[in-house]
Amino acid sequence: MRKIALTVLVMVLVALASGAALAQAPIESELVLITPVSKFIHDAALKAFADYARERYGVTVKTSGLPAGTPVAYGRIVEWKGKPEADIFWGGESALFEKLADQRLLQKLELSRELWDSIPPAIGKPKPIHLKDKDGYWVGTALEPYGLVYHPRRIQRLGVPEPKDWDDLLNPKLKGEVAQCAPTRSSSSNATYEVILSMYGEDKGWEWLRKLAANTGHFTARSRDVPTVVAKGEYAAGFAVPSYMAFEEKLAGFDLKFVAPRNAFVTPEPMAILAGARNPRAARAFIEFLLTERGQMVFMERGLFPITPKYKVQGSPGSTAELAVQFTGGLRSYFDTEVSNVYDEGIAAKRSEALKIRFRSEIEAVWKKP
Repeated sequence: MRKIALTVLVMVLVALASGAALAQAPIESELVLITPVSKFIHDAALKAFADYARERYGVTVKTSGLPAGTPVAYGRIVEWKGKPEADIFWGGESALFEKLADQRLLQKLELSRELWDSIPPAIGKPKPIHLKDKDGYWVGTALEPYGLVYHPRRIQRLGVPEPKDWDDLLNPKLKGEVAQCAPTRSSSSNATYEVILSMYGEDKGWEWLRKLAANTGHFTARSRDVPTVVAKGEYAAGFAVPSYMAFEEKLAGFDLKFVAPRNAFVTPEPMAILAGARNPRAARAFIEFLLTERGQMVFMERGLFPITPKYKVQGSPGSTAELAVQFTGGLRSYFDTEVSNVYDEGIAAKRSEALKIRFRSEIEAVWKKP
């Protein structure tokens, strides 16, 4: 009996010790993202964080990403009503993050002061692009332009100059040769529609977008598909393409070029922890990791730019980082150049639903494949 009692006592003490150890774990052992950011980026970021978490905290973190276009991701978060099935929302327009914060569906990040202060409040003129939330609910993770892609040989066969600016896509020889994604499905397309409306004004802007639709041969199901169909030579040019999506196709061996025209929207790829997240400590650790040099290198090697002036895209000759610099026109940091921006976050937030409604009625409902 004494042996049995002693054995039971030892088992109880071991169980209590294990429970205490679990309770004292610095971060949780799981992390779930909901994001429009492609697997090319988010898988690499999650893997790098899992390695870091084992080294730093001694915790094996099971990571996963729920891929969803920005409007879809936003809708799901609203539907979850503070009981989310993910811990982090990553990517898209900051205006949507502001709306989620207003609905109390985000929690404050509470990052270290050093990391928070390393990121400037904004970049760009005449309209500043905010790189973090003044109230601390979201923070940018990397800088990335939404521009144009084109297939050099197909463009040459059509007798069209290589596109450099927005108006180049309206060339009559490009009728049926442009691919884009609807702004109802894509934040990059929505933001670029906003750029056009801001540059030309409401009436002329919609006239321009209707002309673009007349040259459009394909509306893709998601923004990620735009550079893919151009890279394969199915279409000559693509509209509103995030730079890293184009770079992914370049790394895959396709003949593809990217250009960011004047006033091209530059996203800070915002990230936020969802209110009610099951793994808030792991979520905060993930964000802090991404803002370190090691985390920023994950992005820089995949065609994105650092969110802080402290770092620049650079690597050994022939590295993917140096290929990214070459692919994006020699740029190493958005803090080394003058960023021209006309996108207004306040106007975009107010106009978002009206823009989608007008797109459906004036473009989607009447568009016919050329």
